Amino acid sequence: MKFIQEIKKRAKREIKTIVLPEAQDIRTLKATQQVLKEGYAKIILIGNQKEIEQKAKENKIDITGAKIVEPINSNKYEEYANLLYELRKHKGMTIEKAKQLVEDPVYFGMLMVKDETSQADGLVSGAIHSTADTLRPALQILKTKSNTKLVSAFFVMTVPDCEYGEKGTFIFGDSGLNENPDEEALSEIAISSSKSFKQLVGKEPKVAMLSYSTHGSAKSELTQKVIGATKKVKEKEPELLIDGELQLDAAIIPEVAKLKAPDSPIEGKANVLIFPDLNAGNIGYKLVQRLAKSEAYGPLCQGIAKPVNDLSRGCSSEDIAGVIAITAVQAQEI
Repeated sequence: MKFIQEIKKRAKREIKTIVLPEAQDIRTLKATQQVLKEGYAKIILIGNQKEIEQKAKENKIDITGAKIVEPINSNKYEEYANLLYELRKHKGMTIEKAKQLVEDPVYFGMLMVKDETSQADGLVSGAIHSTADTLRPALQILKTKSNTKLVSAFFVMTVPDCEYGEKGTFIFGDSGLNENPDEEALSEIAISSSKSFKQLVGKEPKVAMLSYSTHGSAKSELTQKVIGATKKVKEKEPELLIDGELQLDAAIIPEVAKLKAPDSPIEGKANVLIFPDLNAGNIGYKLVQRLAKSEAYGPLCQGIAKPVNDLSRGCSSEDIAGVIAITAVQAQEI
């Protein structure tokens, strides 16, 4: 079964409520229609109710069943302003500034996810907001998971007619957030990505720490970082199937692995690809997305206390609907 269809099927087992703070964007409204029609999540739209309903009507989009919340008119407005003030006063937050921020749909949506009584389980944003504008309020309000040292981002890539990875499904990390992780950060990205693969794909993660070198074929500070990060992962998670440093072909093509890395425990069958920096990760996912006509779901976040996922600003309504399904499945395990 196609990856996203399986995710939607899992989401239907325990329906979760996902907040969408970008209700002024037509792609968000189209995604809302699709999600509600397929019935795998409940939706809360943040924004001006009349404007949202008018835009949906003009574009013949049926959002019947979605809950629309307007921050300034919400009975939670004062409560959320006080909550934000308490969370951030040690950083100089004033109650006046908190009230101003709560009018912002992304901030209000994060506070809904924080609020146990609001029945909001996760949030998806990024179609019109930058990654920073999505993740800043997430970290300020929701914080990181316990026992998590680093928030990072990954993409689920599903490549059609592909024999590599898990029947063409991979996780690429970090392809959206950490610019130049050091050995420690890279090791944390690898561990988190392996857990995300297990959670979402349901198969054993086989992790490749990517480089332009395979097992010492070149030596530099860049390759040493990847080697050092691999060593740290093995110390922290000795049961995890991982190898590095590996060139991409040695990581995913068994025939090449036999030549370049004959002793590699993953045998050219990697399904979790860890890039050495954000340049490589971002370029890599976009190359695969555009040239291989892959579906790319993300940037998905790992390490935040509640499920919050970012979107590429070039996303389609189908992409948003897919990320909503993934967010709902992540929320089932909180």
